[in-house]
Amino acid sequence: MQLDIYIGNSVRQLDVESGLLEEGEGFFAKMDRDMDAGWKMGPDFVERPDRLQRGQIAASRLLVAIETGNDTMVQAMAGYIASRLPEVRSINIDVNGEPLNTEMVTNAGQSVKA
Repeated sequence: MQLDIYIGNSVRQLDVESGLLEEGEGFFAKMDRDMDAGWKMGPDFVERPDRLQRGQIAASRLLVAIETGNDTMVQAMAGYIASRLPEVRSINIDVNGEPLNTEMVTNAGQSVKA
């Protein structure tokens, strides 16, 4: 699966291999458990992040991983998104620190809704 990641004026294409989805399931499940307790998203605390918000949280972490050159975390966050939001083909990551503004888009060009 390919994800197009838009960060400001640049685009990065990530290939997420199906093997990563299987191998990473334990890690993805731990992320879900961590988010079950709520998560700070920008200035707000979200008590029960929904599926889209969880993807936005992972996208925010993906941005940090890209910026710091942490390729392992890049693959892990891309894998989480591909696993939990398999219809997503592109992500427009908000670079202003507001994860709720990150947009996830399907192959049909539709924004993913909660």
